[in-house]
Amino acid sequence: MADDDKKPIIKKVKKVDGGGAHGGAWKVAYADFVTAMMAFFMLLWLLNVAPPETLAGLADYFSPTSAAVIGKTGSDSINPPSEDAEGMNPSPLVIISDPGKPQTGPSEGKEKGGKGDSKLDELAERIKDQEDLAFEDLQEQLRLAIQQSPQLSEMSDQVIMEITDEGMKIQLVDKDRRAMFKSGTDDLYGYAKAMIAAVGESVATLPNRLTIEGHTDGGAFSGPNGMTNWELSADRANAARRVLDETGVTNDRIAEVIGKASTDPIFPDNPFKSENRRITVLVLREAPVVPPSAGN
Repeated sequence: MADDDKKPIIKKVKKVDGGGAHGGAWKVAYADFVTAMMAFFMLLWLLNVAPPETLAGLADYFSPTSAAVIGKTGSDSINPPSEDAEGMNPSPLVIISDPGKPQTGPSEGKEKGGKGDSKLDELAERIKDQEDLAFEDLQEQLRLAIQQSPQLSEMSDQVIMEITDEGMKIQLVDKDRRAMFKSGTDDLYGYAKAMIAAVGESVATLPNRLTIEGHTDGGAFSGPNGMTNWELSADRANAARRVLDETGVTNDRIAEVIGKASTDPIFPDNPFKSENRRITVLVLREAPVVPPSAGN
């Protein structure tokens, strides 16, 4: 009976499935996500450090082409006519256009204008070089004329010549005991007139225009009829112009005759120095003539 009273013991074992939230499949998905993000950020970094030429090439490679169907009308483009005038059945014309290299900046769209500007710059540089050679020849010619003249050779230290961006500057300056003009007037001494005439004979060989400037020192001046250094410097510049005219420099070559008083001294630290009183003859550089087709 004791054996009959014993009941069998049934043990239920729950089988746990390894999938779902308790499995490892999510780790694979997460690893793929991290890999993709790493690749994305590496792409951003490469785009940031790549030179503009490389980026332009990539954009050109991936840029799509555009297609256009050309017909007589909008409906013809979609449904072309069955026959043309000769009884043929024409097909619509399809044009594939390449957008070309993308513009990477505002200067790309002005490449043609840039080339034109480059040609003008090159032309101006050649003209400048030719003018520099002509100015150097003029300097040598004037030096020889001064050396060969006993009268002018004594004034050689009163002639200052230099080539600047504006042109060739010839300055005839006063010395303490050898002024070019009589005090307070525009009357030239004989040797000063001879020096200006030598300058005129030299510059007459060039076609360039001239600017003539008169300068005084910083001393106050009061002449008749309220004359000041402004009027005196302008009168002296005109006196020099008249001498140049007598030596063959025509009026059409005179660009300006200016009286600058004491506003442009050679020695700013010593405005009363005699060398500040001077006549300046500036042989101007000529601007290159731009042909009408240069801008096209």
